Amino acid sequence: MYDMTFELHAGGGKCLYEQIYEHIKTEIKDGKLLAGERLPSTRSLADYLQVARSTVEYAYEQLLSEGYIESQPYRGYFVCAMEELFNIEEMSCGEEAKRSSAEGREGGSTSRERESWEYNFSPHDIDMSGFPFGVWKKITKNILTYGNSELFARGEAQGDYDLRETISRYLHSSRGVNCDPEQIIVGAGNDYLLMLLEKILGRHRRIAMENPTYMRTYRIFQSFAYDVVTVEMDENGMRTDCLIKENVNAAYVMPSHQYPMGIVMPIGRRIELLKWAAGGENRFLIEDDYDSEFRYYGKPIPALQASDQQGKVIYIGTFSKAIAPAIRISFMVLPRTLLERYLENCSFYSCTVSRIDQRILNEFIRDGYFERHLNKMRKIYRAKQERLLQCLEPFKERFIVSGETTGLHLILTAKGKIAEEELLEQAKEAGVKVYGLSDSMVQMSPRNAAVLLGFGGLSPEQITEGVKRLQTVWL
Repeated sequence: MYDMTFELHAGGGKCLYEQIYEHIKTEIKDGKLLAGERLPSTRSLADYLQVARSTVEYAYEQLLSEGYIESQPYRGYFVCAMEELFNIEEMSCGEEAKRSSAEGREGGSTSRERESWEYNFSPHDIDMSGFPFGVWKKITKNILTYGNSELFARGEAQGDYDLRETISRYLHSSRGVNCDPEQIIVGAGNDYLLMLLEKILGRHRRIAMENPTYMRTYRIFQSFAYDVVTVEMDENGMRTDCLIKENVNAAYVMPSHQYPMGIVMPIGRRIELLKWAAGGENRFLIEDDYDSEFRYYGKPIPALQASDQQGKVIYIGTFSKAIAPAIRISFMVLPRTLLERYLENCSFYSCTVSRIDQRILNEFIRDGYFERHLNKMRKIYRAKQERLLQCLEPFKERFIVSGETTGLHLILTAKGKIAEEELLEQAKEAGVKVYGLSDSMVQMSPRNAAVLLGFGGLSPEQITEGVKRLQTVWL
């Protein structure tokens, strides 16, 4: 067992569990903790550091989530293998010079659809009851009252610099993303940014997507005349060996919360993807940071882009789900090599977001309202998820519940032989709308029937009653 010797510092700006987490993470990345080594038990480490046992448990849970360590029943915690983790992060500038010589998700169910069902477990709906309408109204009023004519003039193609600077600071502090404002492009929704990306990457790309995946993006890529191939996933996400086998030069991934399966990609698989991308001059990873804000256990998982040292990750995110679908403001972070292509080929496209909306969002984030709103919504959604999990306890004899670490939906997978269509029809008879996993499948593969249960747009009382209805027909 590895014997740890380090000190904690109170009042240093980081809570105790973060210090423990970062120390162990650094020891693993520096090779001082080797693959297979057993860590001290939570009790013994807590006694040594003179902290609460829960503090150590929080640190270990975060390391587990990111794939740095694994838990073995009745044995303890062990360091995971990190094959070639350090080589890819420490590639020399010379080697790099040689190589260089995501309406679906952002919207929700329509009002007509809601009227057709007594209980709609849509995975795309959000709770607008917690939206700070008063704050948004105050910011808008101040901008329109005291703003000058500049706001009504044509803005920068990439979006106003002040907003891009605010986004870059927010992404670095919350997601670990490393970028300058110059690398950010602001657009009205992910659809527009993906269409812009097609102009940057060029046509006739062979691109890989996970299966199941977010079908809206799949259809958008198909409209570009891309050669889109799907690759299977394992418990860690997209399989890198499939990328090599399919001979693709781009891959669309959702490492922080894969939709719809809810997989959080561990650090080992992330490094494998970065290594694959670094192996070809024209290879890129498109990271869709889906639902990353709504993580209920531990702190948010760093973005894949945060580990990218070679400029291979294109990072895409949106404020539509974290704030409101009508906001329609998304952003894309380009590696510097692709930024040059953008400036040469696409800089004449005008920004598709109103400058007034950009200013409102900028002040909403800059003045701390966005962070407070996210904290409030995390509590609301976590309470809803806990209610749903509690209501699903009787289902566990016949179903497997998964996807509970992040996001606004859970997956219910049947243990026995029953068709997905039968589950959907039975739910419909009970007045409940659920969503089949097959809706997200590009290519059908043999698997047990599974449905998605979204909880974001339902009240706790609706969740309870809706699940009771399902219990009468599924159990």
